[in-house]
Amino acid sequence: MATTLADHLRAMPDHALAALLQLRPDLVMPVPSDVSALAVRAQSRVSVARALDGLDQFTLQVLDAVRLTRDPDDGTTSFDAVLAMAKGETAAVRAALGRLRELLLVPGPDDALHVVAGVDEVSSPYPAGLGRPAAELDSAAAALCADPARLRRTLLAAPPAARAVLDRLAAGPPLGTLTNGTAAADSPVRWLLDNGLLVRTSGEAMELPREIGLLLRRDSGPLGPLQVLPPAVTSPAREVKSVDSAGAGQAMEVVRQAEALLAALDAEPVTMLRSGGLGVRDLRRLTKATGLDEPVAALLLEVAYAGGLAGEAETSAARVGAELVFLPTAAYDTWRALPLARRWERLATAWLAMTRQAGLIGQRDERDRPINALASEAERAGAPAARRAVLEVLAELEPGTAPTADEVLALLAWRAPRRAKGREAIHREVLGDATLLGVTGLGALTSYGRVLGMRQDTSDDDPLGVRADEEPDLAAALDGLLPAPVDHVLVQADLTVVVPGPPEPALAAELELAAEQESAGGASVHRVTEASVRRALDAGYTADDLHALFRRRSRTPVPQGLTYLVDDVARKHGGLRAGGAGAYVRSDDEALLVQLLADKRLAALTLRRLAPTVLVTPYQVGRLLTALREAGYPPVHEDASGAAVISRGKSRRAPVRTTAGLRTDPLGPPPLTPPRLAGIVEQIRRGDAAAWVARRAPVTVRAANGHGVEGLTAVQAHSQALAVLQQALRDKALVWVGYVDAHGATASRLVRPVSIGGGYLRAEDERTEMLHTFALHRITAAVLDD
Repeated sequence: MATTLADHLRAMPDHALAALLQLRPDLVMPVPSDVSALAVRAQSRVSVARALDGLDQFTLQVLDAVRLTRDPDDGTTSFDAVLAMAKGETAAVRAALGRLRELLLVPGPDDALHVVAGVDEVSSPYPAGLGRPAAELDSAAAALCADPARLRRTLLAAPPAARAVLDRLAAGPPLGTLTNGTAAADSPVRWLLDNGLLVRTSGEAMELPREIGLLLRRDSGPLGPLQVLPPAVTSPAREVKSVDSAGAGQAMEVVRQAEALLAALDAEPVTMLRSGGLGVRDLRRLTKATGLDEPVAALLLEVAYAGGLAGEAETSAARVGAELVFLPTAAYDTWRALPLARRWERLATAWLAMTRQAGLIGQRDERDRPINALASEAERAGAPAARRAVLEVLAELEPGTAPTADEVLALLAWRAPRRAKGREAIHREVLGDATLLGVTGLGALTSYGRVLGMRQDTSDDDPLGVRADEEPDLAAALDGLLPAPVDHVLVQADLTVVVPGPPEPALAAELELAAEQESAGGASVHRVTEASVRRALDAGYTADDLHALFRRRSRTPVPQGLTYLVDDVARKHGGLRAGGAGAYVRSDDEALLVQLLADKRLAALTLRRLAPTVLVTPYQVGRLLTALREAGYPPVHEDASGAAVISRGKSRRAPVRTTAGLRTDPLGPPPLTPPRLAGIVEQIRRGDAAAWVARRAPVTVRAANGHGVEGLTAVQAHSQALAVLQQALRDKALVWVGYVDAHGATASRLVRPVSIGGGYLRAEDERTEMLHTFALHRITAAVLDD
C-alpha cells in the first residue's frame, strides 16, 4: 500500500499536491525528504486521525460505506457499491468522496477505490455500527445467514423482548454484555444465542453479525439514518440591530467589570498560593469588593491574565508576606487610556486565544482538590479550538439567528463528530462566556462577533505586516455601535454627578479622584463627598482647581452646596502637618495639639510634645497619618522642607506578559501560504528525483556510498576515480559521481565534468541545469554512464 500510495502521489500534478499539503499541513512538519517519505507520513496514525477529525457526519458515513464494501482480496471498492449502500444520494456521495480524495484518505479511480492503511487503525472496528461478518464469528451463525429464507423465519419467530434486544444492537454498536457471564434459560438473550442470531465472542461479550444488522436496517438503510445536511435551526430569528445593541451594551458592562476587578487587585494585591493560583478567600474578597459573581470574576481574572493586564511580581512587603503576588501589569495603565472598543478588543481576543477553561474553577480535580483561579489545573490545550468551533457554527447561520444551546451542540456534532464527542460541557461554557463578553446578544452572534471569529494569525505569511490593513478592524466594528464618549457631566443639587454616557479617559480619571461612583451603566452616577474632596486634595488639587474642574465639566450650573463643601474641606485640609521623626505633627493651633495629646484614640501613637507647636511619635509617618484620619483629623503629609507631599503613590505593577497569538487552527500547525507551498512541493520533487537517481547509480557507486551490493567486495580506489573523471572531462561525457557531503551523508549524482583543478571538480547537472562543485577528497567513486 505504501508503494501504491507513493506512486499515486508522484502522479499528482504540483497544484494537486500543494492542495493536499494545504489541507493537511502536518504532513510537512518537518518537510519530508521525498515522495516515499510523504506517503509513509500520510498513512501514520496521528496524521490520519487529524484528517478524520475535521470530517462531517455524512462524510464519515460514506467512509464507513467504503470500508464495508471493500473486496476482501484486493481491498478495493467502487463508487457504485458505495452509492448503493448510501441509498442513492448520488451528488452528496460524490462530493463526500471528493473530500476524502482531497485528503488522500480514499485515493483511486471510481472503479478501484481503496482506503489508506491508517484509517482502520484510528477508526472504530465496527463501521457504521455493524458487527463483523458471520463467517468470522461462528459457523452456525454463518450457516444461518447463508440461508436468507431461514434467517427471515427466525427473525419473525423472535419473541418481542428478544426483538427489542436485536433492534438496540442493530442501531449500533453491535456489542453486548451478559449479566454475570451467563444468560437465564428463559431470557431473550439466551433465545438469541441458541438460535444463532447473537454470537458469544469471549467471556461476557456477545456480538450481532453484520448480515443480521443489515437485514434489521432495511428501513433506515445499511448505514443507518443519513443526514446529508446539517440539522436545521428552528429558533426564532432576532433583529440584527437589536442583537448588536444588546451585545454592545454587554461589551460596555464587561469592560467596566474588568476595570473594577483590576482596580481592586491594584488596591490590594492577592497573594499567590504555593501550589499556584488564587485562593478561594482571595477570590471571594475580590467579588465582594467589586460586586461580581464568583464565576464572572474568575473568568475576567483569567482573561485579564491571558491578555497581559495582570501578572505575578515578587515582593517583600510585610503586609503581603509572600514571595509572589498577583497585581496589574504596566500594560493595564495603557489599556485604561484606550477607547472603550479597543479595551473590549483586548479582552475578547485574549479570551478567544487563551488555553484555559475558566468554567473548571471551583470544581474538583482527579485528586478531589478544588481548582483555583489562575492555577495550572485549569489549563486545557483544546479550549481555543472549542471557542473557535462555536463561533464558526454561529457565523454560518443567517445574521440574527439565535439557536439554543442544544441546537448549537447538534450542529457541532454534525460538523465534526470526532471532535465534538465528549466536549459538550466546554461548548456550553463557550456560549455562556460569549454572552457575558458581549460576543453574542439575545442569543445570536453580533456583527462584530463575526469579525472576531474571522480574525487569524497572519504573522507567518505576512511577517512585515503588509496586509495588516486588509484584516477587518474589530474595534471599529464595535465602535460604531457604542455611544460616543462624553467629556461633560451634569451636577445635581444633591451633589450627585451624572455622566450621560461612557466618559472619556481623562474625565474618568478626574471623577475617580473627585467623586464616589454609585452606579454604572450607559449613564453612570457619582457623588461628591467630603472623603472624595479630601482624596483629590491629597492628590495635589487645590480648592480653585476643583472649582475650575466642575465648572469646566458640568453642563449644569454648579450648585452652591458643592462650592461650600469644597471650600470647607479645603479650609480644614492641611491644618495639621506631619513629617518623619519617626514622625512628627506640627500645627500653629496649640489648642489642637493639646487635643491630640488628650485624645485616647491616639494613645497607641505615644505622642510627645517637643515644642508648643510640634508633637512627635516613634512610629512611621504612614501609621501616624492613618491613625489621625481614622480619628477624624485632617492631616497633610509634608517633606523636610515643609512642602506638601502628594499622597497619590505610584502603584506597583507586574511585568508585562506576552499575549498568545491567534491561529486558524489552535491545535494544528500554522496555515501554509502559496509561495511556501510551492517551495515545499519543489523541495519534495527534488528529493524524490535525487532518490531516484541514487537508485539508478552503477553498482560500484552504490557500493562506494556504503549501500549493500551483492557480490561486490571492494570499491574503486581514489586514483581510479580521478582517472575516470579526467577521461569524462576530455570526452565531455556523463559520469556517475559518488561523494560524501558536508554532513557526512553519502550521495550520488549524474553530471558532466566542466573542470578539475585546485582540489575541486566542477560539473553540470543536465537535469537541473545547475553547476555543482565537489571537493576531490570527498569523491568516493566515479563511473562513466552507459
